[in-house]
Amino acid sequence: MIKSICVYCGSNFNGDAELKSVIEELAAIMAENQIKLIFGGGSVGVMGLIADAVLQNGGEAIGVIPQFLMDKEVGHKGLIEMIVTENMHQRKQKMADLADAFLILPGGFGTLEEFFEVLTWLQLGLHQKAIAVLNFNGFYDFLFKQMDVMVEQRFLKPINRELVINESSPIKLIETINSFVAQPDEVWFRDRNLT
Repeated sequence: MIKSICVYCGSNFNGDAELKSVIEELAAIMAENQIKLIFGGGSVGVMGLIADAVLQNGGEAIGVIPQFLMDKEVGHKGLIEMIVTENMHQRKQKMADLADAFLILPGGFGTLEEFFEVLTWLQLGLHQKAIAVLNFNGFYDFLFKQMDVMVEQRFLKPINRELVINESSPIKLIETINSFVAQPDEVWFRDRNLT
């Protein structure tokens, strides 16, 4: 059973009450199962919502934030621990080191960049941690469609496409993460034929 999840999500929030409700449900499940939140340390956007909800449910949250963002006063004030790094690269590495799994919520460019980095690390065998997408109201449907196009056009192996968990239910997502077994296909290092 996982004890911590690194959550990648937006520093903006679009005001969607249904999304807020799903985030609160996820936070309650995490707190109930004593799963610690590892996140970017911000107090704003979806990032702030998940942190606040975890804390309100009696859960634990650890923030990891670079100094330049702390200087902008976006750091969350109520965490059990705030780790301040020199830069974004150190932040991402620390978050990955602290987490047993990765979870992607709605967000923008930064969220996608973090998602694809840890997904690439998994494909390369640098970790065996689950990577899950909470695909709220089909928010990431087109992203998954693009992955399917990559498979269809033989730039991505089907077994590596299956490394990403795609769930819309928070409880099902946590269950799937807990049963995840990483099986990336590294044959492409030797055999460039992706069929």
